Amino acid sequence: MPTSTRVPEQGMTPEAPEHSATATTRREQARRLSPWALGLVTLLAALALQGQLYSGQERTVATIFMFVALAEAWNLIGGFAGYASFGQVVFFGVGGYCTAVAMSHWHFSFWVALLLSGLVAAAFATLIGIPLLRLKGHYFAVATLGVAEGMREIVTNLPDLTGGGAGITLPTVGSNATTAYLGNDGFYLLFLALAAMSVLVAALVARNKFGYALRAINQDEDAAAAMGINTTRAKVVAFALSGFITGLVGASYAFQQVTIFPERLFDVDITVLMIIMVVIGGSGTVLGPLLGAVALQLLSEFLRQNFTDLHTFILGGIIVVAVILLPQGLVNYVREARHTKEYSLLGNVRRYRL
Repeated sequence: MPTSTRVPEQGMTPEAPEHSATATTRREQARRLSPWALGLVTLLAALALQGQLYSGQERTVATIFMFVALAEAWNLIGGFAGYASFGQVVFFGVGGYCTAVAMSHWHFSFWVALLLSGLVAAAFATLIGIPLLRLKGHYFAVATLGVAEGMREIVTNLPDLTGGGAGITLPTVGSNATTAYLGNDGFYLLFLALAAMSVLVAALVARNKFGYALRAINQDEDAAAAMGINTTRAKVVAFALSGFITGLVGASYAFQQVTIFPERLFDVDITVLMIIMVVIGGSGTVLGPLLGAVALQLLSEFLRQNFTDLHTFILGGIIVVAVILLPQGLVNYVREARHTKEYSLLGNVRRYRL
């Protein structure tokens, strides 16, 4: 007998395209959610790791978290917007000294001083950003470096308020202590929270219109302005957000160290480390500064323990080689290599004309 073929009635659509569209939607949702799931797993792993570390290791990992936050903060203005701030440490120092003054002279708790320090650093970034962000390239870099050096001199010459060159001690014990010292366990969690917050902020910036505006400024600021982007406002907001995070980290560092000095809180080497971490990991990305901070700090600690006398020389050599082979950073290199199917490091060097 002849077989009959069912013809879809009018108004009905074939099921195959529906299943295909549903599958595509699910894949797209999975792709969007996978970075957040990976971040959550990483955070839980970091929390679980704490119980496996002894005191010295816990302090080392807390330092790694601190530099993750600092690198992500610098990346907001230096990576996304393309404005290399060589004086980023000024917000670190402002945050640290704001907390020290608030706790020592005004008897604030650390948690209140922490928030205050972040806000003061953000306000200071806005204040100096309005004029300085009109500069470009090395002019901006040198100007921010000058601000950092100038602020260090101001802090040094206010002994009644900041302790001057002799330093200032935060009240962490005794009757004057407004907040109990957190110890290694507490600072591990504090710096982990700051690192997680900074990565979250970078991820949100990277995926919204504000982040696209910063990338447009990085590529061609005049074209971005012609397209209707308020470039001045975008840059100042990015600078203020970067200063806020850096100020929070500086405040936490000051409380951890108890006694702080201008030479350390405004040390330009801290800025240099931020920049190197971002450049090695991949500027303008979310994952790059995190990987750069973790890799550089672990490598530095390994060399310090095993090559005490030569660790700085060896680390410097490794950084030079890494920058030559991966001038665009690790994350950007992997992304480009997956797209072009070209994984040769020498080809990468030739591509970037180094």
